[in-house]
Amino acid sequence: MEILKQKFDKLIKRLSLENRRDLKTRLENLVSVYPFNEYEFIISTLLGLRKITLDDYYQIRDEYLDRNMFLYIFEISSPRTFGEQWAQGHLKELVPKLKHPNKTIDPNYSGQYDLVLEINQQLIRIEVKASRAVNTDEDAPLYIKALSYNSNKRFVMNFQQVKPNCCDVFVWIAVWRDQIRYWILSSDEVKSNKYYSKGQHRGNQGEGQLHFKDDNICEFDDFLVPSDKLQIKIIDAFKRQYREK
Repeated sequence: MEILKQKFDKLIKRLSLENRRDLKTRLENLVSVYPFNEYEFIISTLLGLRKITLDDYYQIRDEYLDRNMFLYIFEISSPRTFGEQWAQGHLKELVPKLKHPNKTIDPNYSGQYDLVLEINQQLIRIEVKASRAVNTDEDAPLYIKALSYNSNKRFVMNFQQVKPNCCDVFVWIAVWRDQIRYWILSSDEVKSNKYYSKGQHRGNQGEGQLHFKDDNICEFDDFLVPSDKLQIKIIDAFKRQYREK
């Protein structure tokens, strides 16, 4: 959004003083009702005054879409809908062999983990945690304070209700407005990580949380996985989990 505002500011400065004043006055008194808002008004005004062409508008639009490909994910208001429906559904699209567990697949299953991968008659129990990168210094709706991947602003991604004893592998999903990133760790790697804090809620044994921040996220680079390698890296993490057990 900042880049778009900067671009419009430069275009507005090309207007005559009279047109700039008129546009400013109209924007100050503008009533926005979806889908008509200040950006639609600025674009239509610039088109009407012939300060941009239709091709210019198409280019501005395409560039904005490229920078905000995943902005719609920040509009999911319910944390449960984001964490369970979107994140798990998204992961299953990337790894079609993933299944939702049940007692037929795992007789001991009682909701402890999210997904399961069956490989060579072995069950890999997988917990999925997802979060979105937003500016921690701004008080605004998520879609307004959503950050791009290369932003230098502060963010905290809090992966909560982490239970390493209940699964074999963790998949972290982090969403920026222009990128989605994935990390895969074995349960023991989560449990032993210096950023994992135990005892998120009083009385909840074996449960904790882990924070990805702008100043520590690079420390997890060893676990970063491209989207087309998720299945093999889940298997690798499972092997690491039980290699010495």
